[in-house]
Amino acid sequence: MKSVLIKNAKIVNEGTIFEGDVLIENEFIVEIAETISAKSSATKIINAEGNYLIPGAIDDQVHFREPGLTHKGDIASESRAAVAGGITSFIEMPNTNPQTVTIDLLEEKFAIAAENSLANYSFMFGGTNDNLEEILKVDPKTVAGLKIFLGSSTGNMLVDNEQVLEKIFSSTPLLISVHCEDEETIKNNLAKYKEEYGDDIPMKFHHLIRSEEACYISSSKAIELAKKTGARLHVFHLSTAKEMSLFTNKIPLEEKKITAEVCIHYLWFTDKDYEKKGTLIKWNPAVKTQADQDALWEALLDGRIDVIATDHAPHTLEEKKNVYTSAPSGGPLVQHAVVAMFEMFHQGKISVEKIVEKMAHNPAKLFKIEKRGFIKEGFYADVVIVDAGLPWSVKKENILYKCGWSPFEGFTFKSRITHTFVNGEMVYNNFKVKDVRAGRRLTFDR
Repeated sequence: MKSVLIKNAKIVNEGTIFEGDVLIENEFIVEIAETISAKSSATKIINAEGNYLIPGAIDDQVHFREPGLTHKGDIASESRAAVAGGITSFIEMPNTNPQTVTIDLLEEKFAIAAENSLANYSFMFGGTNDNLEEILKVDPKTVAGLKIFLGSSTGNMLVDNEQVLEKIFSSTPLLISVHCEDEETIKNNLAKYKEEYGDDIPMKFHHLIRSEEACYISSSKAIELAKKTGARLHVFHLSTAKEMSLFTNKIPLEEKKITAEVCIHYLWFTDKDYEKKGTLIKWNPAVKTQADQDALWEALLDGRIDVIATDHAPHTLEEKKNVYTSAPSGGPLVQHAVVAMFEMFHQGKISVEKIVEKMAHNPAKLFKIEKRGFIKEGFYADVVIVDAGLPWSVKKENILYKCGWSPFEGFTFKSRITHTFVNGEMVYNNFKVKDVRAGRRLTFDR
């Protein structure tokens, strides 16, 4: 039996921080107490004095690019970066090549992850205009949910047939996650700027092309449809102040039928950063204004926004260096997401308890993930030690993404992930990733 004893940690769980010890045996947390003695000489003891022990983050939206786009990233490379960043579980999106729109293709991805993932994993099944039959075969206990693109995506993954959309919302018991941007609005905005600038549109106009209005039109429609059909809706990567009126904090998360997510980049960057960062911070939806960011923070802290995620979406630097219309949207974030939020803690914007709530507890509750997301006896030992006073700088040589760059390059974080455990296995220790494929398929209590 493998056993690890983490001593003298500041344990963060369910809104409290208390000093104590945590005993892990095999893959489970078996005891949490003020003080625990090692039961055998074989027990590995880690002194976490002065450091936080948090549940591993659960990232509900990543693009790890496998199959078909593995020059940008793959499940092995990006899960390595994730565990180095304190993310112990991820939910990956269906817009790979081929797209994950049949049960057979979905199971192929699960097989790749079973062999290669250092972190726990699940996948979203992709909805299209013509795969309702396949959607109805998906098992809600073993698959995270259904992803629908209501804004432009690759191939046939843009669901723009309203009758089909209503049928999907009415028929599936799955949690439906949506990317909300109105295609017509974006097309019209883009045409206007292309007329003036051709393809080399200055990046500072990105948030006016993929505008507040494009986001609001689409998300308000999706919410209206969810209310009409009773579907369980989760709205991904919110980016505007205007959309915040669509969500509530009047009921507990467990009772919400409509939930909301914000990503690290919307909490960190604004349109003022386009001048310096250019296409490196080109995301869809676009990073918007300071006023939008302020409203996102307010909604995050008051409970209208439930989850913080990354939308990790690597592209090569070569791809990113294209002119506006050819540069792809998305960027790599999993390695730096947790420390970025700890930076906000140092700035007094958010508490450590709230970071844990939004990055671990709430994704576990919202997706009904079994025995993860909390530091509790009987739960899987997905835990992370954070030293909040050990600065480090993001440099090419310590970036683990396959694409080899980060929008945080050159930034010095005040906090550092020192250890990451996945199912009781230490997979990361002070800048060294252990080559242990400890990840398991997530299961859901539905």
